[in-house]
Amino acid sequence: MNTNESLDDKGSWNHLLFQVGKAQDRDAFVLLFNHFAPQIKGYFLSLGKGASAELVDDMVQETMIKIWNKAQQFDPQRASATTWIYTIARNTRVDLLRRKGKHGAEEPLTADDVWPDTEQKEPLAQLHQERYTRQINEGLRSLPREQANILAMVYREGKCHSEIAAELELPLGTVKSRIRLALVKLNTFFSRSPL
Repeated sequence: MNTNESLDDKGSWNHLLFQVGKAQDRDAFVLLFNHFAPQIKGYFLSLGKGASAELVDDMVQETMIKIWNKAQQFDPQRASATTWIYTIARNTRVDLLRRKGKHGAEEPLTADDVWPDTEQKEPLAQLHQERYTRQINEGLRSLPREQANILAMVYREGKCHSEIAAELELPLGTVKSRIRLALVKLNTFFSRSPL
């Protein structure tokens, strides 16, 4: 597959995931990783339930390892690649938060935190994904433009802080400050309007 072609259509992600499962295709996995790891990180951070940046990185790493190990279980008849990957991400998050003791009495698990890896039907899974996407986009629109742009560069484009500073011709400290302020505002937004 030409890496320059758009991979946004469902069939391409399904194909890459199938290649990983069938042949442990490292090139296909790199494409999946480069696209989904930053998105999953943004998704975890948007939930803002007290997870540190280090724990979020652990959750992303664990999710991607599970995707590699479970790819042969992917069934495109039951869910799209995106739905399947986000299901693994959600379950990984719940497992790691439980293991780390982050779900205390003040933050019980909700029904939305429990989402089986393979039993979810496609229409309902897609509805959940659309709701999450809509709410995340609303949260981003609630931010000042310069903060939203930097978050998009970090979590959607996967750029590091120094790359953003160079591209926007800003001091590195300003970039980090805008990210920190944006995450605090998103945390407040999502606590008022939970996903």
